[in-house]
This record gives sequence, C-alpha cells and structure tokens, in this order.
Amino acid sequence: QVQLVESGGGLVQAGGSLRLACAASGLPFGSYAMGWFRQAPGKEREFVAVISFGGSTTYYADSVKGRFTISRDNVKNTVYLQMISLEPEDTAVYYCAADLRINSIKVRRSPDYWGQGTQVTVSS
Repeated sequence: QVQLVESGGGLVQAGGSLRLACAASGLPFGSYAMGWFRQAPGKEREFVAVISFGGSTTYYADSVKGRFTISRDNVKNTVYLQMISLEPEDTAVYYCAADLRINSIKVRRSPDYWGQGTQVTVSS
C-alpha cells in the first residue's frame, strides 16, 4: 500500500544540476520525516539528507553540504532533492525514504519505507 516513487535521475556532466522528486502514497505524508540515501557501485548505502515532517528542520551529509537542498510539498505529497555542482563522486542510485521518526533516518539510518531508486550518473 505504501509507495515511494523517485524520478528525475539521469546523466549530467560535472558541474551540472539535477532535481530529484519522490512522490509518496499510502501513508499520511505530513506525519513522516522524509530522506534521501544513495548507493554507488561497490559502496554501502549512505545517508544524504533528511527533512522533518513540517519541513522546518533539515540535515545533510558532509559530502553534499552547500550543494544539495532537500525540500517537501505536503500538498503534493512529494519530497525533492535539488543537486547542483555535481561531481563524478555523486554517481549513485538515489533512494527516497520515509519514517515517523526523523532520527530513524538521520541517526539510525533505518527508515521504515524505501523507494525503488533512480540512477544519477555524473560524467567528467
């Protein structure tokens, strides 16, 4: 019943920008913290960003601070990840995540729900 569907991935050159979107259904979106993770080939899945259910609080991984911005629209039930100044090291499958507790995303890194992922590839 719960469904998280990512979109917006693709191929860009280094220094370019992309905006990812995650549309949520089957859950009370306004009650859930939402986050983004990514997994590069041969690497473990890593935390990227999280936003509180009301949108007033955000946290970012050190590797993306100043370049990525997470936001949400609680009317459209959608969370976004605006990415600028992309680097080849940002190449990964990006996953959307949801949990009632923001610390389950930010600290425990074990959200209750995951999307299927969208590929982001950054060329040199």
